[in-house]
Amino acid sequence: MESKLPNVGTTIFTVMSALANEYKAINLSQGFPDFDMPGALVRLTSEAMQNGFNQYSPMAGWMPLRESIAAKIHDLHGVSINPDTEITITPGGTYAIYTAFTSVLRAGDEVIVFEPAYDSYIPNIEVNGAVAVRISLDFPTYRINWDEVRARITPRTRMIALNTPHNPTGSILRDDDIEQLRQIVEQYDLLIMSDEVYEHLIYDGEPHRSMLRYEDLRQRAFVCFSFGKAYHCTGWKMGYCVAPPAFTAEFRKIHQFNCFSCFTPAQVALAEHLKNASEYRSIAGFYEGKRNYFAQLMQQTRFKPLPSYGSYFQLYYFDHLSDESDKDFSMRLTKEHKVACIPVSAFYQEATDNGVVRFCFAKKEETLERAVERLIKM
Repeated sequence: MESKLPNVGTTIFTVMSALANEYKAINLSQGFPDFDMPGALVRLTSEAMQNGFNQYSPMAGWMPLRESIAAKIHDLHGVSINPDTEITITPGGTYAIYTAFTSVLRAGDEVIVFEPAYDSYIPNIEVNGAVAVRISLDFPTYRINWDEVRARITPRTRMIALNTPHNPTGSILRDDDIEQLRQIVEQYDLLIMSDEVYEHLIYDGEPHRSMLRYEDLRQRAFVCFSFGKAYHCTGWKMGYCVAPPAFTAEFRKIHQFNCFSCFTPAQVALAEHLKNASEYRSIAGFYEGKRNYFAQLMQQTRFKPLPSYGSYFQLYYFDHLSDESDKDFSMRLTKEHKVACIPVSAFYQEATDNGVVRFCFAKKEETLERAVERLIKM
């Protein structure tokens, strides 16, 4: 059989989590919390099952949930979204991203992708016969070089893939990025896939510059979100995509023959839970506290931090501690010091190694404390 993805193997997240399990290491590699999801959401889900909401929900998603999402978007961004024609519930954010690409890409189309990049983007593009045009974010700020973007656009460029807050770096889009983006997508008539799964995890008083805030960008964009990231329940695999009606119609053509329907009890519970605006508005402060606590602990180590403005990840330099590759260093850290991280080179197709590793701080305080006790010995 000829593989559609001949260059794809097991992801680094699977590799490092398996290594962490094998060596009984503290797993700060894969991005999942080790604390409980909100108790109110657990209760609402249980009640939904007990009340009989256990059959298929509509293909586009439980309408009360889509209405609650539309209300949240209006609350946060002042934008009116039609829950019937512009919101689709999906089994996770990664699924939404795949479906967005598959809805519009054809063989030979080009998509601009910024590296380091979440590992699903390029396989999603390539399995559709399209080409990922890779542009490295400027190191160490991890900002977009918009002049290079303009230089890499061709008549085949169809879409630009964005991620804010950014995984793995914690960088965010700024006002000047938005202005540059607006000019480029209009000039070259480009579509946007905007991965905003960490929308609520943004710090230091910065706003989340969602594509939904800007009418001209919103009309060109598939915007993808994740409930799992917001409510500490990554195993739920619940997300959604917001897109203009014509885009949503194409999105649902793919969705209906792939997943069709998502877990109904969770949708019923989330529809009610989202009505509590203070809950989703408090997420940023909760995770900013964890970021700050981890940073304070890490001052006792010899690792040197890079800024994290969002997500639940923090990058650290290690190149002054070792001349190993970041992959070898991460594996040795896991085996010998019993703390697992992710080498940032794994987020580049060419394995660009800047001597930086990624830690996840979405953990209990005692987990972070135990991890740092081991890292101090490096």
